[in-house]
Amino acid sequence: MRYVDLDNIKPGMRLARPIYNKAGVLLYERGSAIKDLSVIQNIKGFGLIGLFILEPTEPVPPMTEEDIEFERFQTMMTFQIQEELNYIIEKKKDQKLDTIAEAIIRAYGRRRRKVNFIQGLRSKDDYYYKHALNVAILSALIAHAMNVPAHDQMEAVKASLVHDIGKIRMPAELYAKPELSKEDKDAITQYELQGHMLIGEAFMTEPNLKRIATQTQRILKTGDFGADLKKIKVFPATRIMTVAERFDLQTAMQPGREPYSEISVLQEMRRAPEVYDSKAINGLINSITLLMPGASVVLSNGMKALVLQTGEDILRPMVLTFDTNRIIDLAHQPADDPIYVVDTVKTLDNRVVMDSSTLKQFGFTAKAQDAEVVQDTAYVPSENDLTEETEVKQ
Repeated sequence: MRYVDLDNIKPGMRLARPIYNKAGVLLYERGSAIKDLSVIQNIKGFGLIGLFILEPTEPVPPMTEEDIEFERFQTMMTFQIQEELNYIIEKKKDQKLDTIAEAIIRAYGRRRRKVNFIQGLRSKDDYYYKHALNVAILSALIAHAMNVPAHDQMEAVKASLVHDIGKIRMPAELYAKPELSKEDKDAITQYELQGHMLIGEAFMTEPNLKRIATQTQRILKTGDFGADLKKIKVFPATRIMTVAERFDLQTAMQPGREPYSEISVLQEMRRAPEVYDSKAINGLINSITLLMPGASVVLSNGMKALVLQTGEDILRPMVLTFDTNRIIDLAHQPADDPIYVVDTVKTLDNRVVMDSSTLKQFGFTAKAQDAEVVQDTAYVPSENDLTEETEVKQ
């Protein structure tokens, strides 16, 4: 699966993500082929930034009922958030923000199992509403994993929903620029500041919402907590939202660039402990599925491998190397020179069949929520097979 800008979409390409209308009605199923130019024009009418496209020989990735419900939840909640944020802009007060936040917490802020966090399609019209929703969902998940008090979780979710409200009125041409000049960045900052002022005005009885939004923006822009922030209280919700905000920004589609992989973004945050709270990062790792058996990965020594089994450290799973056909448990590497996962393989070239039967044959257990049987016949990959395009369950 790869991201393709809408201007580069061509007939024959197949959708990796479904397309819904504003009412949540399915218009194009994943796996659907774009038959002709009329379909492309129809899709362009939705204002989408781009599409996730399957590789020519790539099978349609399996989706559970839970995955489908996650996408449906995103679609339906986006329009509620859109109505609410526009109401706040017009009336300088909220109408049902608590109700929206409570719905998100009920759905994803009390879960015991990891979520397959699926980045959906975004348009120029709904980008900031979907971003607000995703940051709110991630904040709810992280807060629950960190076992923070319910009050802090609610603050994190509500601040996530309104933090980018100033950008809603930002000109489309500024939003769509793939590269920003200093003047552009200054203009965006002004819209953000206006948004924070609006949050303060609309939520005078909840001043922490403005403070959390302001702190998060300052941390992400300055690259660290800054001397001034070290002198004041940094809210738990700020530490949570900083991780959620960065993760969604980097892994979601944006004008002018492809999304980064979840693993590469996680690595980036781990390398900057002065910016991203380690407990919040661990909360993210413990809340969403980042690697599953069958995923192709790049290791820190440059080798590519297939994940067989994940462990306590998500970046050090049990893997099968492609070049040597060896099984290596990265959790038991030398402490002075460890090997770990640095990224996932973006294309599915060199994939091999890996199913639950194969894993069990070699003594590995694939949990039901991590992997499903792709086919009944167990298959042991040989060195010659590593160049063939066969199916991987991802």
